[in-house]
Amino acid sequence: MANKREFKKYVDALAASACDEMMYSFHTVEGADKDAIAKAIEKVLVAANKARMNANIFFDRGVKAFENKEEYAKAKEAFFKALFEKVTTEFSEEVTSALKEFNAALPAEEKAKNKEAVAE
Repeated sequence: MANKREFKKYVDALAASACDEMMYSFHTVEGADKDAIAKAIEKVLVAANKARMNANIFFDRGVKAFENKEEYAKAKEAFFKALFEKVTTEFSEEVTSALKEFNAALPAEEKAKNKEAVAE
């Protein structure tokens, strides 16, 4: 990710897109398990909020804790790289889990229609 702002935009866009599709199915697909879809939506929203909050973590060591500014810069860059990799991985896993729950909530005929649409 380029920076915190871009990461947060990515999280918001992905969560909004997933929730939009789930809400559409919630209201239009007959036979769908509405409770399960609502839980999946909640799971996406919680994952997005958690990712945004975790992106606000700061590097808690100052320049004086290092031998020089270059060492500080390297340590800070490594910290944020590891942080955003972890936050991104957790967010992706939570959204994937929510999408699996959502797909399980759809009736078999809707799943078949979706597979056909993707194949085309």
